[in-house]
Parts: sequence; C-alpha cells; structure tokens
Amino acid sequence: MQTGKPYALNEQGRRDNNEDAIFPQKDQADEKSRFFMVCDGMGGHENGEVASASVCDSFAEFLKTVPSDDFDEAVFDRALNFAFDQLDEKDDENSQTTSKMGTTLTFLCLNNKQAFMAHIGDSRIYQLRKNEHGEAYIVHKTSDHSLVNELLKAEVITEEEAANHPKKNVLNRAMQPHLKRRCKAEIYSTQDIEPSDRFFLCSDGIVESVSDEQLCSIATKNADDEAMINAIRLLCEENSHDNFSAWLISIVEGIQPLEQTEEKASPAFPPRIAKKKSKLTRIIIACIVLLLLALAGYYLLPKETAGKNTKKPDTEVKSKPKPNGGDRNNK
Repeated sequence: MQTGKPYALNEQGRRDNNEDAIFPQKDQADEKSRFFMVCDGMGGHENGEVASASVCDSFAEFLKTVPSDDFDEAVFDRALNFAFDQLDEKDDENSQTTSKMGTTLTFLCLNNKQAFMAHIGDSRIYQLRKNEHGEAYIVHKTSDHSLVNELLKAEVITEEEAANHPKKNVLNRAMQPHLKRRCKAEIYSTQDIEPSDRFFLCSDGIVESVSDEQLCSIATKNADDEAMINAIRLLCEENSHDNFSAWLISIVEGIQPLEQTEEKASPAFPPRIAKKKSKLTRIIIACIVLLLLALAGYYLLPKETAGKNTKKPDTEVKSKPKPNGGDRNNK
C-alpha cells in the first residue's frame, strides 16, 4: 500500500486549552507513516490533555518495535493495555477532583494486508471514496459510543434532536484510569482499499461543525488533500466551540484481497518456467528424431554406397522393415 502525504489538524479553537492529542505530531508524519491516532481528552483543565497525550505517547512508545505489516488485533490489544497501564500511573488516586480524567481513542494502521481501525468514544474514523462521477461517498464510518447515539439507533430521537441534545457529551465508553473493567475498543478491518480512497480521523469538535454531507461535498470539490483539510479548518473555526483535531490520509496505491494475492503469487506452473520447459522438450525431441533418421538412413543405404562391398545389393534388404525407432509416430 502506498499513501500520499498525510495532513493534520490539532487546534485549540475557542477553548481555554487544547485537550486533543494526535499521533504522530504534524511535523513528523510522511508518506511512510502507517500508524495514526486522534484522542479527545476530557475531565477539565490539565486533566483531559494529560489523558489524551498519555495514550498517544504510550502507543507511540509501544509501536516503535512493531513493523506495520506484523500488526494485528492481538498486537493492538497489547498496546491498548499498555496505554491503560500508563494512564493508571499518571492518575492521582488521592485527588479530590470529582471529574476523573479520560480520553477517547481513534486508531488507524495502514499496511500491505489491511486497513485496521479501532475506536473508543465519540471521535470518528471515515473511509471516503469517489464514484465514477467523481462524487465522494462514505464507505465506512465508526459508530459513536455515546448515549445520544444509542438513543438515535433505538429511534428514540431524530438526527435533528441528536445534534442539540443536552446529553450529547455523555459517553458509554472512554479510556480512564483505574477502571474495574477496562473498556474494549470497537475494531474494524478491511482489504477493500482503492487508489484515491481517503481515511479521515477526527475529534467531535469537527463532527459538530462538519456534517457527513458537508464532508463528502468537501472531498468531492477538493482533489488536493491540503485544500480539503484547509476547507475543514475554516468550517471549524467558524462553527466549532470545541478543540478540533484530525488526520487526513489518501491512498495512492491500494491492496488486493489477501486470498487473491496468494492465488496469483503461487500458480501450479508459472508461465515463464512452463515456456522454458516446452522449448527444451521440443529441442530434445528434434535431436532424437534426427538421430533416428540418421540411423535409419545408415541401415537402409545400399552396401556398395558405403564402399565396403561391391556385390549387388540383396533385394531382401529393401524389403527389410524399418526399426521401430525410426517411426516418429511410434515414439
């Protein structure tokens, strides 16, 4: 898989401090980067930002020794537990703060086998694609772990009511320290990746400012990734009341499904080898035929031609049957 240059946002917006964190840092990502994260902290000043930064730093440390092509769900689970352990260490259990720090998590790994996505909370991951008319649409979108989303899926409230619901910030899952039962990430992986697909990770500060329809419209109008991320920035600066952070990664060269790749990589007789064998076989057969013809000619020649006998050739020689080896069709 080959990607274009990744583009990021990590903006304070109208808040007093920035509780969002991203991995890698904006100036540390390039076309070779394969791991991306957006975390939205919560818990008030100097709490949410500690949690989000801690989780990003923990994953960064853990993934240093993990090749992207070896990454799978088991590796992710170990990284997630390591991040929880680090979060526990940073928490002051004796703190009198009533609001416990925590963070959401969005995680993306792009390798030669799949796109691996995991999330906790209401930060999102989108996979966008353009149809034959150049119009962008959503191939996949994560489902928020929030009270409002549960009410929406149960058809208790409408989309319009969800947008302004008084409890829209209440989460069903979040990464917090010293949990009796650590929450699991929701995981999704796909091999359905095509050139020009875009992966977009974002915090809810962008979700509240950019609807799905607007995101698709921006992706349709902007073939250039830098122009697209700047268009999103402008909308958030105008409409968002929260921090807003994102990663935008475009696919230059996608992957084929693994089973198809294996089938093509190991044919029973590779064409080039089969061709060489066929040519060699023809040469051997031609040599055998020439040898047999030469032997047949030697035995059928009149003896006086060979200069060894001047007697008249015996007519029985002419009627002597050819050796079996001289008949090409019997070989």
